[in-house]
Amino acid sequence: MTGSTRPDLDPTFVSQLTPEKLAFFKEASGIQDDEEIKQHLVRIQEDSYRVVRYPCIRNFGFTEHRCTKIPAYKQALKIGQERHGAIYLEVGCCFGTDTRKSVADGYPIHNMIVTDLRREFWDIGHELFKSTPESFPVPFIAGDVFNPEHLVVRAPAYTVPNTAVPSLKTLTSLNPLYGHVSVIHISSVFHLFSEEKQLELARALGALLSPLPGSVIFGSHGALPQKGFTANAAGFEREGPDATPGDPNMFCHSPETWTALWDGEVFEKGTVKVEVELKKINKSESLGELGPVFYLLFWSVTRL
Repeated sequence: MTGSTRPDLDPTFVSQLTPEKLAFFKEASGIQDDEEIKQHLVRIQEDSYRVVRYPCIRNFGFTEHRCTKIPAYKQALKIGQERHGAIYLEVGCCFGTDTRKSVADGYPIHNMIVTDLRREFWDIGHELFKSTPESFPVPFIAGDVFNPEHLVVRAPAYTVPNTAVPSLKTLTSLNPLYGHVSVIHISSVFHLFSEEKQLELARALGALLSPLPGSVIFGSHGALPQKGFTANAAGFEREGPDATPGDPNMFCHSPETWTALWDGEVFEKGTVKVEVELKKINKSESLGELGPVFYLLFWSVTRL
């Protein structure tokens, strides 16, 4: 917890969950009764809010399937089905809702690995989904993506590395995955940091991405039609030494600057295909309080 003030919990947000979301959590947790699954979600909300007072916990954002809203998600699933040993890395996994959805949709569970700043997130995820490390054996690595001991910045691989593909279960950092990851999903993370730190993170993740054609990194985050700063209307919480807790301003890329960042700064120009879509999100389209209008960028970067 960073010490910034957050509103009290409002358990009535659970009533806004769609039947499709409730059906997913019923199937994943084994809790079939409508009221019982809602009570379970509220209890998880209350328990986890004591750990970190994030808006995404207060407004049940942890029930969202962020990955499925991005067109490249289908491409990611196809890689998992067609490329032997294709590693899927989830960055900023929180409770693992997207990870569980990807597995439910057919991505091989033994090829998935996840990371976030706090191990408590993954432990709460097991409580949320009524699972154990044995019943859902996706390796979790706690770490700060700006700590070089966890993830170092280096040039991307343009040929397949001659290092052996590491065993995911034995990893203690992301660095041995250099050039070996076929799919990376990262949502609701980049907008937490400055322009300089966003470039640093992009370069670090780009180095992990396999040079094999079709390998993809995709995600979504806050953005603007024109690059600049916006009020942090959604109340996104920053954590870690490179974040600014409670900062009322948030740096946002535009579709054009985000494209240029990946195609020319992270990767050599012309070696990737960047696809972006900027959407205006109205308050009525999302749980919680995003403010009257908020923009999200849905994007993917594919190796050619």
